[in-house]
Amino acid sequence: MARSSSNETQIKNILVPIFQAIFRSGKMVYIIIIGVLLYFGYQYFSKNKQENIEFNSSLIEKQIKNVSKSIVTEGHYAEVLTYKDQQKYLLDLISFEKKALIVANADVFITYDMRQLEYKIDEVNKTITITNLPEPELKINQDLNFYDVNQSRFNPFGAADYNKIQKKVKEVIKAKVEKSTLKTNAENRFLSELSKILVLTNTMGWKLKYNGNTIESDTEFTKKL
Repeated sequence: MARSSSNETQIKNILVPIFQAIFRSGKMVYIIIIGVLLYFGYQYFSKNKQENIEFNSSLIEKQIKNVSKSIVTEGHYAEVLTYKDQQKYLLDLISFEKKALIVANADVFITYDMRQLEYKIDEVNKTITITNLPEPELKINQDLNFYDVNQSRFNPFGAADYNKIQKKVKEVIKAKVEKSTLKTNAENRFLSELSKILVLTNTMGWKLKYNGNTIESDTEFTKKL
């Protein structure tokens, strides 16, 4: 205790003369003024920094929402098919056949609904993380024309035949789309829209992430998506 009191006395002996000298010289006023200015300066710049972060995040979110609501790529296909069906009776001794030549014209649409794009904004780390990407939706509008229709009174064309033909034509068209450039063109347009988000984040000094990876260029963007 004696040693502690001795230390306190020494500190007082050092500090008291210093403060007395400051008061006598009138410099304490300047120190107080400087302290006040430093405080308000800190508050001002801290507020501006927070407002800047909020402004940047709001602008980025607005720009992302301005990305196309839907990306539609359209193509046209034509197919010619022959449909045959045969009904047999009496141990296959008697048969009744029906057949038709079908010309199918189809308009095909591949759509990416950008409203399904989900993301998180990290204002502190200036990062946008994409959490969900829209899947392509395939829509086929087909028009069938029947030619050279031959049918028996005992085996006529009915609703079941037309449904079967519609299904078969759709399968054929879908297989063609998978092998065509239409699907690739749709993907390229989709990536082009996503690249707008990449350009925006780079311009604002933010980062864009997907699947735990940081996207830094269009090429890298395409590979990781």
